[in-house]
Amino acid sequence: MDLRYWLEEAVASNEAWSSGFGRLREHPSLKVDDARFAAAFATFSERLKDNYPFFHPRYAGQMLKPPHPAAVVGYLATMLINPNNHALDGGPATAEMEREAVQQLATMFGYDTHLGHLTTSGTVANLEALFVARELHPGKGVAYSTEAHYTHGRMCGVLGVEGHAVPVDDRGRMDLDALEELLRTGRVGTVVLTAGTTALGAVEPVDEALALRERYGVRIHVDAAYGGFFTLLAGAEGPAGLPAAPWRAIGQCDSIVVDPHKHGLQPYGCGAVLFRDPSVGRFYLHDSPYTYFTSDDLHLGEISLECSRAGAAAAALWLTFQLLPPTPDGLGQALAAGRRAALRWADLIEKSEHLELYQPPELDIVGYFALTEPLTLSRVDAASARILQAGMTDPVDPVFLSTLRVGAGRLTARHPKLTADADGARILRSVLMKPESESYVDHLHARVEELARA
Repeated sequence: MDLRYWLEEAVASNEAWSSGFGRLREHPSLKVDDARFAAAFATFSERLKDNYPFFHPRYAGQMLKPPHPAAVVGYLATMLINPNNHALDGGPATAEMEREAVQQLATMFGYDTHLGHLTTSGTVANLEALFVARELHPGKGVAYSTEAHYTHGRMCGVLGVEGHAVPVDDRGRMDLDALEELLRTGRVGTVVLTAGTTALGAVEPVDEALALRERYGVRIHVDAAYGGFFTLLAGAEGPAGLPAAPWRAIGQCDSIVVDPHKHGLQPYGCGAVLFRDPSVGRFYLHDSPYTYFTSDDLHLGEISLECSRAGAAAAALWLTFQLLPPTPDGLGQALAAGRRAALRWADLIEKSEHLELYQPPELDIVGYFALTEPLTLSRVDAASARILQAGMTDPVDPVFLSTLRVGAGRLTARHPKLTADADGARILRSVLMKPESESYVDHLHARVEELARA
């Protein structure tokens, strides 16, 4: 795909459309000559270089990757018009695109009915899910695992509800026995389960938790912000396939959050919240005396806590889904590549004399640490910090990783040969969410092993 060509087409399309309303001379208050623009742009473009190469597979640090060219073109073409998807008055075309794209997300998860919309982030999407949960279970708290994203604890504070952190098992998944003990107290109205924790990509047992919902009358909200699109690999054949049960169960849960700006190949910010029961829209009811005047149909602003939202984000997602739909044969192929890369790296680490795998990857995140002498937590921590810094600053062949702090109890339980001379240690963490990582992972491993050997 020739990105430059399609960007030029986007600009030309906007000019052709806008000229039908009559040409406007630039207002003096907005006029900037090319010389001034050139000087500012030179400084701007130079400052942008103070970034990591998120686009390249040598970057395996945080959950960052470039948007698909279709998303870039769709966003730019729409940004030139700048619609607001709060109301049909501000974005009639992109509101319809948003509905269609959200329907595809709902279908991907197995929802027969739904109410949903895009948000500016997974954080806001989770806030909305917990807001609805509070309205349905007033006075009741929210339970989430200690490995859940920290946003849930923060949003409980925002909403004024009690948050309960539930311990996890040795794989970093919510301990359902501990959860049931909490549910017996009657203090919890909603349980948050994470499909792909942000630390190591652990998938919590959504299928097993459904029985607790029926037993205790709680809601189940699935935070699939990171891992949601991996439902496309549920039950798939080959090494990239995932156990079907937890993913199929998501379609029976009460609400779901997923972030297309992660595995959906979208730019920031593009999150989404879905509710299985459309009647929860009643909690969003409000009145605006100057919007919602062009149609009696439901406006997206009437089912969202946010007001102004970029129509360009909906357009970018819609255009991407036209080319790479959220199906096993579409986006699923990109996720399968990252999953295979993680499995390949895990296999290389298990055969290494200098690195040790922390735990097998469930999705596309690999955790590991350097084997040191002596094998103590403090030495492991120092080695992780050194490898991270040395990899980023190598002027010839850099590699970009991240670290994850793990408590002494979990580290030594999984790796008894480690001596606990500290309360925890940083291990190395690699996110292989770019499909190009599949062809680059051997080089990544060789570089990290080289740094560990040093």
